[in-house]
Amino acid sequence: MSRVALATYDPRPEPHLDRDLPVLVDALRGAGADAEAVSWDDPAADWSAYDLVVIRSTWDYSWRAAEFTAWAERCGQVTRLANPPAVVRWSTDKRYLGDLAAAGVPVVPTRFLAPGDPADLPEEHEYVVKPSSGAGARYAARYTPADRETARAHLARMHAEGLTAMVQPYMRGIEAGGERALQFFGGRLLHASRKGAVLAPGTAFDAAKVPHPGLAAWTPTPAELAVAEAALAAVPGAPELLYARVDLVDGTEPGEVRVMELELVEPNLFLFLHPGSVDAVRDAILAAARR
Repeated sequence: MSRVALATYDPRPEPHLDRDLPVLVDALRGAGADAEAVSWDDPAADWSAYDLVVIRSTWDYSWRAAEFTAWAERCGQVTRLANPPAVVRWSTDKRYLGDLAAAGVPVVPTRFLAPGDPADLPEEHEYVVKPSSGAGARYAARYTPADRETARAHLARMHAEGLTAMVQPYMRGIEAGGERALQFFGGRLLHASRKGAVLAPGTAFDAAKVPHPGLAAWTPTPAELAVAEAALAAVPGAPELLYARVDLVDGTEPGEVRVMELELVEPNLFLFLHPGSVDAVRDAILAAARR
């Protein structure tokens, strides 16, 4: 019998946000595995007791990135961790977009401003400022050139907290085409979804945001699939990935598709939207646990 831990977080006192977690635990147990959800920072957890630890909803990691990557390294030394620690370390910081661009993958143009760098902000177009390590639109906001002083205050706040900022042009195609998320599991396309624009004009960077507005199932186009596969092939070392999500938006040219980000740490699988994918996820996890 395989022992599998699904790594999550403890959001007390709020209700848990991962609707897929109990579904996956039940599916794995129904297939004969000894499966349980375990908080990644539980000091009592014995990770060596599991054949496989799958990072699932560790959705507080971006606030504690150094602590989380150190945990991943320790966990990977005593058992099989999916995704591997090297992948986790690389993909917790969106400076990986530079690696993808260098490999010829079309990405949203991005500049990075570390603490101490001048507040070099666009003067001719709308843009987005957000942290290079972040999730769920945390500390993200959309600005026009007229909002320069507000954007500078945003940068100052992030830099004061030791965060590196990323500055991207606002991709206006997202208003019509949305953001498409292609999910891969076990090396194959699992399913895809589409959501609307998250950042509304004038919304403060520290305001609460709806991370998945208008979420719906999506059938990816051949162009979207090709860009997503190219992005995954460009991950350093071409590691074996149990799971991956590639977020895509329309570029400025007709038919152009660009990578907004990769999610190789803790992507929401949206199984509630794609219940037919549960068996494929279960089987891929069990196969990885047996290796």
